Amino acid sequence: MRGWLGRRRLPGGAGWLGEERLDVPELAAVLGARHYITEFLSPPPVTAETTAAEQLRTVRGTPPRQVRLELGMVDADLTRLPPQPAEARDLLADQLEAVWHHIVEPEWPRMREVLAADIAYRTRRLGEQGVAGVFDGLHPRVRLTQDSVLVDLAARQRLQLDERGLLLVPSVFAWPSVGVVTVPPWQPTLLYPARGVAGLWTEPVAAPGALAGVVGRTKAMLLTTLGRPAATTELATRLGPAKGTVSAHLTALRAAGLTATTRRGHRVLYRRTELGDALCAGIR
Repeated sequence: MRGWLGRRRLPGGAGWLGEERLDVPELAAVLGARHYITEFLSPPPVTAETTAAEQLRTVRGTPPRQVRLELGMVDADLTRLPPQPAEARDLLADQLEAVWHHIVEPEWPRMREVLAADIAYRTRRLGEQGVAGVFDGLHPRVRLTQDSVLVDLAARQRLQLDERGLLLVPSVFAWPSVGVVTVPPWQPTLLYPARGVAGLWTEPVAAPGALAGVVGRTKAMLLTTLGRPAATTELATRLGPAKGTVSAHLTALRAAGLTATTRRGHRVLYRRTELGDALCAGIR
């Protein structure tokens, strides 16, 4: 939405937004602010599987006093909003839902796979290297010290974490910056660009002829594309073959040790193995 308003650069540009423009002036006013745009309109998710419908229910359930507090912090002209915070909340939630259905939902499957792949990667890093491995390479503006997470932002603030800890939320819209949620009672949250977001809206690189000669054109395209983990449905949508065809080729690549899988909820993500990486790098 902020990209739609020209307040934030989008990965791959804004062409995917299309030409349609929704009539949501009140939401546009709130999200057009330069420094603070509320937390209740994008509450921290409860789990990695939290749906848009659940998020919208949370928005609509925000206590009026919290809505009043956060809207009072927004550095924008909000005179078009209803004066009663509950009415303002419901209006903004309705407009937010319209934006979801018309702009984001059609592209959500491919966005979701990028987010799921990032979560899987961070989870592996946590198991292999501990907390330090999770933060290593997260973002240039974020670093971990002995007992603190330092985030380089314009605003200066020190926050003592409680038993809830710090929630890490990958985003396909945070690029190229990071964001934080520090307003009570929301869980302290760090939003950062998901891995692979730079290639989210770009077309896959054509499979090298030599690689296609060794493993076949479709398998070569899959291996080339799997530099970023993806699910079968996403690969079929991006590359063109039927889902069953993609699934059969992925099974063959996995049997050969060129790909591996990671399960995220009900989704299975495929990724290249080190052997797959070496094959792609060695045959051009």
